[in-house]
Amino acid sequence: MTVTQQPARAAGTFLLGGDLPVTRLGYGTMQLTGPGVWGDPKDPEEAVRVLRRAIELGINFIDTADSYGPFVAELLVKKALHPYPDDLVIATKAGFARTGPDAWVPVGRPEYLRQQVELSLRHLGLERIDLLQLHRIDPKVPLAEQLGELAALRSEGKIRHIGLSEVSVAEMAEAEKTAHIVSVQNRFNLADRASEDVLDYAEANDKAFIPWFPLATGALVAEGSVLSKIAADRGVAPSQLALAWLLRRSPVMIPIPGTSSVAHLEENVEGATIELTDEEFETLSHAAG
Repeated sequence: MTVTQQPARAAGTFLLGGDLPVTRLGYGTMQLTGPGVWGDPKDPEEAVRVLRRAIELGINFIDTADSYGPFVAELLVKKALHPYPDDLVIATKAGFARTGPDAWVPVGRPEYLRQQVELSLRHLGLERIDLLQLHRIDPKVPLAEQLGELAALRSEGKIRHIGLSEVSVAEMAEAEKTAHIVSVQNRFNLADRASEDVLDYAEANDKAFIPWFPLATGALVAEGSVLSKIAADRGVAPSQLALAWLLRRSPVMIPIPGTSSVAHLEENVEGATIELTDEEFETLSHAAG
């Protein structure tokens, strides 16, 4: 299919872990749940349509987590997409226990991580998880024990690659002493670049950087702002510009904007087709500086 039919393909590809080609525009499933990332979505059938439409638009990287729902998002992925396309890469996460809406408790005990990986395999209908990300480092458990269990699961063939989420450069370097890390997922967007050093580390070491909350623009979208002006001049949505900026910022960047609406999904994906001029990129880069 052409880029016009599958606009996500305009983002290019990244070789995850050196062996999995993924389109550099993914889809994040956190919004496919109820309020507080708890329970079923308001419209489960629309959630299924969103997932199927994401694939039609050229996305082949789906990011989810056992804690979304919990397990609601993973089960929706299976319902919508199983049996999976040959080139689909599914990433999930383990390491958060859920005690209620908006409640997130880091749990990194080896036996808990193993249990959650086994449940994710069942809920997703997989024999092996392409990318298993430690959702958070549990400060009560030595990092080597947490990653050591994931490495054991990988040696058993239940995990293909291991990633991290919300970590520092120092934590990434420490993690590498125990297991090969292929990706990091930190909050990063045009308005919030606190993890710029982690992005630079990922790029220097050929690791995927998966920004969550990628389209947040904050005050940058205020009337009369640089972002609003460029968006108006280009005839595009500010969020589409924010996505175009991320994609240009680094070749290891794989944004995963999420939504529970097909219309919003289609608008987001069109952002991959926007090519910023050098001047536009520099102007946006300095807008929040």
